[in-house]
Amino acid sequence: MEIAFIAKNLLWFFLLLISLSIHEWGHAFVADKLGDPTPRSLGRVTLNPLAHADLFGTIIFPLLCIFMSSGILFGWGRPVPIDIRNFKRPELYTILAGSAGFLGNLLLCLIASFVLAFGQKYYLIGYSLLELNALLIAFNLLPIPGLDGFYLVRYLTKMSDATVEFLSHWGFFILLILINVPMFRALLSFFIQKIVVVFIQISVFMHGLLA
Repeated sequence: MEIAFIAKNLLWFFLLLISLSIHEWGHAFVADKLGDPTPRSLGRVTLNPLAHADLFGTIIFPLLCIFMSSGILFGWGRPVPIDIRNFKRPELYTILAGSAGFLGNLLLCLIASFVLAFGQKYYLIGYSLLELNALLIAFNLLPIPGLDGFYLVRYLTKMSDATVEFLSHWGFFILLILINVPMFRALLSFFIQKIVVVFIQISVFMHGLLA
């Protein structure tokens, strides 16, 4: 196995670890600010990756994707426990807290744009960070149990707790099936590239301002 191949994949893994940590921190930070002390009491309002890492989702599964050359890299952190009974406006605040992880990934895409615009020596890092977070955004918009999109749909549709509990048992299997369906992978790739193009254009615009 070539050293360059290993180095590139370890870079992706490191960036994934950072991205997942910021994603989960976003949920915890916003929930805490909106009045729920649960994430803080569990030590989740932190950027420390160890506080958010899931052994399988953050370590084992991504490494399998990387070194088995699956063509797609994905992972997840431990979900941030939120007690909506602590929210003054449960539905609205739950949606805001549930969207915060997604916004964290958008912020990382913007940071990647700055790197691409002003740090050409770090192009590989900037582009990898952008593509990875575009992928996380695309995945987390899916209404599949375990992903942000599902929990937003849950509260928008007032889904019962019993239904949520039932569907939650199947989230990972649904995702595993979908990522092996060529049409789904093609649609996902298309959406990811659209996000990447938007932030590349932002990068070009920022670079042009100082050119």
